[in-house]
Amino acid sequence: MKSIQLISCILLTSLFSLLALASETTAPDFTLKSNSGKNIRLSELKGQVVLINFWASWCGPCRQEMPELEVLYQKYHKLGFTILGINVEKDATKANQIIAKGGISFPILYDSENIASLLYKVSAMPSTVIVARDGTQRAIHLGYKPGYEDIYAAEIKKLIRE
Repeated sequence: MKSIQLISCILLTSLFSLLALASETTAPDFTLKSNSGKNIRLSELKGQVVLINFWASWCGPCRQEMPELEVLYQKYHKLGFTILGINVEKDATKANQIIAKGGISFPILYDSENIASLLYKVSAMPSTVIVARDGTQRAIHLGYKPGYEDIYAAEIKKLIRE
């Protein structure tokens, strides 16, 4: 039963990804402060496949997804892939605890003023956007359930090959 649900989820996500591909748009650019203290600008990552993940410490599915994103980052980072975890909270204290406890190594950006969140019209937590090397949005995923990381991996591999 679980495999049927996963297959259904993959098929639905593929359909939504195809719809997104039909209306490819340039991913809105933003600059945010990262957990390393540096400012990161999305447009400076052109040439890489970028997974942007909007999350919050109060969001259970966000916390559940974070280690899965770390696995993806470790697996594909050397192939021209990165993740920008965008925390949307006013106070990043709890987010920083989650990052430290989870051993998260990909960049975490702080969107306390909801600059990027508004640009991407974030309406669910977590929200994940996958951006191709040319800077176009290729997929948008709302929410998280176990198994979504397999869908992300398939999309990432496809874009790395382009």
